Amino acid sequence: MKKGSLQVGMLEDGKIYLGTSRKPDDAINKGEYLDLKYANRHGLVTGATGTGKTVTLQILAESFSNAGVPVFCADVKGDLSGIAAMGERKDFLEKRAATIGLDPYEMQEFPVIFWDLFGEKGHRIRTTVSEMGPLLLSRLMDATDAQEGVINIAFKIADEGGLPILDMKDLRSMLTYMSEHSDELSRIYGNISPQSVAAIQRDLLVLEQQGAEQFFGEPALKISDIMRTTNDGRGAISVLAADKLMMNPRLYATFLLWLLSELFEELPEVGDPDKPRLVFFFDEAHLLFDEAPAILIQRVEQVVRLIRSKGVGVYFVTQNPLDVPETVLSQLGNRIQHALRAYTPREQKAVKVAAETFRPNPEFDCYEAITQLGVGEALVSTLEAKGAPSVVERTLIRPPSSRLGPITEPERARVMAVSPVAAQYDQDIDRESAYEILGRRAEEAAKEEEERRKQEEKEQVEISENRRWTLPGFGGDDDDDDRDDRGRRKSSTRTRKRSGYQRQTVTEVVIKQVARTAASQIGRALVRGILGSLKKGL
Repeated sequence: MKKGSLQVGMLEDGKIYLGTSRKPDDAINKGEYLDLKYANRHGLVTGATGTGKTVTLQILAESFSNAGVPVFCADVKGDLSGIAAMGERKDFLEKRAATIGLDPYEMQEFPVIFWDLFGEKGHRIRTTVSEMGPLLLSRLMDATDAQEGVINIAFKIADEGGLPILDMKDLRSMLTYMSEHSDELSRIYGNISPQSVAAIQRDLLVLEQQGAEQFFGEPALKISDIMRTTNDGRGAISVLAADKLMMNPRLYATFLLWLLSELFEELPEVGDPDKPRLVFFFDEAHLLFDEAPAILIQRVEQVVRLIRSKGVGVYFVTQNPLDVPETVLSQLGNRIQHALRAYTPREQKAVKVAAETFRPNPEFDCYEAITQLGVGEALVSTLEAKGAPSVVERTLIRPPSSRLGPITEPERARVMAVSPVAAQYDQDIDRESAYEILGRRAEEAAKEEEERRKQEEKEQVEISENRRWTLPGFGGDDDDDDRDDRGRRKSSTRTRKRSGYQRQTVTEVVIKQVARTAASQIGRALVRGILGSLKKGL
């Protein structure tokens, strides 16, 4: 190693090399390191656009990977994808390496797994609604107490009825079922008002419009798949394509809320390990916290406070320290501050806040230094022995070993093809769940109702037929003897009596009328004959 140069391995005595600090007179001072033992105490990288934040994130991810620590980072602009490709030697990179004494300066590519909630630029990331749980889902939608109660009832009914709630259509089906059977279900589980169900459906529609249908489903992501290490001992770097995701802040909040909660619930306590088990980087954190649901901020604060004991470090990368809630900001022990502008009152306040959070260095004024830093230069303060912050130093950040800028689409495709999770998450699985089960039950119920209706109609027809044949003149039980073997009515002169009335045919009426007429004429003739005989006798 040449005189004045630094060890090139980036991992030295349990530390990762960040850059070289310098005095105001530009004299080389000493290397600045991040102690892996305190890397799970979280961190913050801030700076105005174009000052080098993303490159700093890149060299941190490279260093953690070489130290055997898995990394997860959100790639908002696509620039981080270059970490999967071998670096390219450029004059300004070589000059920076020479200036800080990094000799030799070697190029390297890193083990990367690309992820994407939409499945376009990486392997799909999903979880199920059941894994999200009723509490987080309710808080995410900012549900009222009544609405939260309905959501809890939905999960309770699903558990008792063997109705898995895996995706959005499952949850919608459950809510529809509850609305249609609200009276009977309310007597068992408590009040289920149609108004609350309708309000929840509207909130779900907002989530769906931001792409929640892409996030909820199977196969669900296994936390172990973002905590992989390679055969040569390097940590895998999971890069989440977030350029499209950032246009849907509610969905991003949903994803982050679930992921942090899963890590917190699944990982065991490990205390303070020699190095983190996993490090998270959230680039453009201001987009995350801007108009974020209160539950997200509360959950992030809780996770940041408690998850370090599980060996997980969380690092936020943003433009302004004011973008991060104060309750979260106070938990971030390792800080790298790039240049900030101080033109507006808010910017001036941000510079003041950033300067006051550092342990002061008597050799320069932090406030002035923050506004004078060049590209790739930062104020650095990391945790040292017993977790105390180091004196802030003005530092030239080391150049990356991987490629600066994005990789090409063919290169991305090649990386995905050899990924350890290739084909594991890319195919949707839509197994039978609440939507299919409730749909089948509804079809069976409709079929049974149709059969019942047809049976009732058949019975009504039979009753009507029976009534018609028992009316006067339509036969009855005493008509059976008047039919032949084929059911035809026999010829008979037998007169039937119904209700004392003797029914006569037309022929009988005519004959009787003729008989009466003839009898009348004969009678009159006889009378005249008798009277004539009497007259003659006299």
